[in-house]
Amino acid sequence: MENPHEEKQAVYLERIIKNAVSNPAFFVRKVFQPVLTPLNTKDKCLEAIKELNASIEAICVSNHDVQVASELFENYRRNVSWNLKQHPMPEPVMLEQRLPNEPPESPVPSPKKA
Repeated sequence: MENPHEEKQAVYLERIIKNAVSNPAFFVRKVFQPVLTPLNTKDKCLEAIKELNASIEAICVSNHDVQVASELFENYRRNVSWNLKQHPMPEPVMLEQRLPNEPPESPVPSPKKA
C-alpha cells in the first residue's frame, strides 16, 4: 500500500524542480532572497526597542510590590511627622537613681583654679 503523503511530496518536488529548471532567476529570487537579505538597520532597531520594552515592562511588574511598600512607609513617616508637630513630646524628667536607704549625695566640689 502506498503512502498518500509520499505521493503528494513527490508531486510537489517535481513541480519545484520543473520551475527551477525553467526559470532559475525567479526560483532563486523567491526562495533564497528572503533568507539571504539581512535585516536593515530600521528593522534591527525596532526589534531591539521591542525587546527593551518587554524587559522594562517585566521589571516594572516585579517592582510593583516594592513601590507599594515604599508608598506605605512614606505615608507613615508623614503621619508621624505631622502628629509630632501637633503634639510635641514633653521634656524628659531626670530623676535621681538611689536606693531607698541611702542618704542623698553631697554635691561634688568643683576644682579650684590656680
